[in-house]
Amino acid sequence: MKYAHLIVELVKRDLKLKYRRSFLGYFWSLLNPLMMMTVMMVVFSYMFRFDIENYPLYLICGQTIFNFFNESTNRAMYSILENSALLKKVYVPKCVFPLARVLSSFTTMALSLLAVLIVMVFTRVRFHLSMLLFFVPLIFLLLFASGVGMILSGLAVKFQDVTHLYSVLVMILMYATPIFYPIEAVPESVARFIRLNPLYVIITLFRELMLSGRIPAAGSWLYAALAALVMFAIGSALFDRMRKSFIYYI
Repeated sequence: MKYAHLIVELVKRDLKLKYRRSFLGYFWSLLNPLMMMTVMMVVFSYMFRFDIENYPLYLICGQTIFNFFNESTNRAMYSILENSALLKKVYVPKCVFPLARVLSSFTTMALSLLAVLIVMVFTRVRFHLSMLLFFVPLIFLLLFASGVGMILSGLAVKFQDVTHLYSVLVMILMYATPIFYPIEAVPESVARFIRLNPLYVIITLFRELMLSGRIPAAGSWLYAALAALVMFAIGSALFDRMRKSFIYYI
């Protein structure tokens, strides 16, 4: 909290750099998910024919959450390396850099939620009071991504191979998380492992609140909360151990 003002400034800087020299600017946060949803909807609705009720909303909910996780952890991974010059000159807690990257991506995702709202309006989804809980899965997501981002940022300083390996791991994770297909489309022996994936649980919580208007079972909330808190705790602990040797590598 002592360095909250610094995190805010770093978030502002990241957002300005992201949309620098862009004619549409922040409008891309709304336009990108809508365009991706349209392409994927055509491919998976008509070519692979997944029969899912309100597929556009199903797709954009999963896509928005996974895109945030992918972008935030990737940007956090490079945060220490890209700010090495600043770290050598002044003392600031090193964890503010990966956290600022995750928070700037979270801000972008918050703007992308307007695209989810637009899809809900066009598909005439009825409003339910349960939708007001939409922010809770997003808080779990923020904590989970922050934990992963801190681990990656520390590992990337010592092992450059991590930056190359992670792109492959994200691709595997994307296919292991039912974003564009229903979990019923995979064998039960595989689905059993997919249900242990915290990202799948978080996406499912968000989808159920938005699509069905039902409040998910308490077990799902508890699992998502524990996964987020444990990952954040592990990420913080590992980052704290690794940060002491950063000076020898940056």
